[in-house]
Amino acid sequence: MRSRGSQSRLSGNSFGSRVSALMLAMVATMATIYVASRLFQDAESRVYLIEELEKSIGQGQSAVSVDGTLKVLTCREQRKKLSALETELAAARQEGFVPKNLPGNDGKHPTKKVLSVVGVMTTFGRKKNRDAIRKAWMPTGTDVRKLADKKGITMRFVIGRSANRGDSLDKEIETESSQTNDFIILDNQVEAPEEKAKKIKSFFIYAVGNWDAEFYAKVDDHVYVNLDALGGVLTSHLDKPRVYIGCMKSGQVVSEPTHKWHEPDWWKFGDGKSYFRHASSEVYVISKALAQFISLNRFILRTYAHDDVSTGSWFIGLDVQHLDETKFCCSSWSPGQFLSTQSLTYTCSQFIWELGPYSISIMGQFVQQYDDFPLTIRLLIRSYASVTIDTYVLLRMFKCIENLASWLSDFEKLFLPHLIV
Repeated sequence: MRSRGSQSRLSGNSFGSRVSALMLAMVATMATIYVASRLFQDAESRVYLIEELEKSIGQGQSAVSVDGTLKVLTCREQRKKLSALETELAAARQEGFVPKNLPGNDGKHPTKKVLSVVGVMTTFGRKKNRDAIRKAWMPTGTDVRKLADKKGITMRFVIGRSANRGDSLDKEIETESSQTNDFIILDNQVEAPEEKAKKIKSFFIYAVGNWDAEFYAKVDDHVYVNLDALGGVLTSHLDKPRVYIGCMKSGQVVSEPTHKWHEPDWWKFGDGKSYFRHASSEVYVISKALAQFISLNRFILRTYAHDDVSTGSWFIGLDVQHLDETKFCCSSWSPGQFLSTQSLTYTCSQFIWELGPYSISIMGQFVQQYDDFPLTIRLLIRSYASVTIDTYVLLRMFKCIENLASWLSDFEKLFLPHLIV
């Protein structure tokens, strides 16, 4: 009997020990889970408190020190700048940009700074204009490098892409570019009349990203440029860090939708409906600092209906020196009727006398075709310190000389007293 009672007590004690151990394990497990959950909640609370602290700092409601507030704000601003720079760097790499200390480039030789990058704005169907410019004043082949080395001037035709990407228009330009190697083809810019202002902005962005120049010039493809005179003008303004050079003008803002010069945003120019002072579209130049400003602020600089107005608007609120350079003004001669021999002779002679002519190279090529002309024709080849000449003006000058061949006696009477061989 005792033996059985002892065994019963022992088994009862053993069962109680197992229950106690099991309960202890359960309590320990629950305690572990509790502590872990509290730690997780504390972490979430800390994140929440930090976010609330940053919000309160931004609203000026925190009791933290001024130094602490400034540090938080500085870090926040630096994060934004870093993010923006990373975005721009990624975009630049996609476009094939390389650092400027790697010019083509092994990084051993720094990029040579040039005086000016000249972008000649052209479009589809204007090959005759481009060929005329190449023959008249824009060098080709090895002369391009010689001009850049000697005068520090680099020139390119500038064109966008067709709205129907890869069509015959694009292929024609690509073929011409492969033959002449004198194009800037803006891949992300649609070539269209209504996109001209955006095209100018894209050109400045491209140019300042690919050339380290003192100046960046925009020229239309119906303008002839005297490169010597252009270089002289720009050299005289090297001491001006923020300069905007051109034939300055203003004018009426046209609100009528059917008008050729309609400005959709006419109401922004006030009741007077007058544009602010800006450089005429044919040719204008901006300094390096202004080109960099355009590049850095490309996404927030808006454009208007006209490219010259758009460019002028970007500098309105800046400390920029506007230079009204008369040598950048193209002739305003308009077509007219020649009613008689006398009026034809007088008009042409007055026209040519007023005009210059502007370039020995241009006029010389023409006059060589007329060796039978008397000496008075050759008197027209007179060097002139002008920068630009409109293509229409040049063609009209040539036409005048051509017509004057029939009235040489009158021509000599008008010119011999005034011109010196």
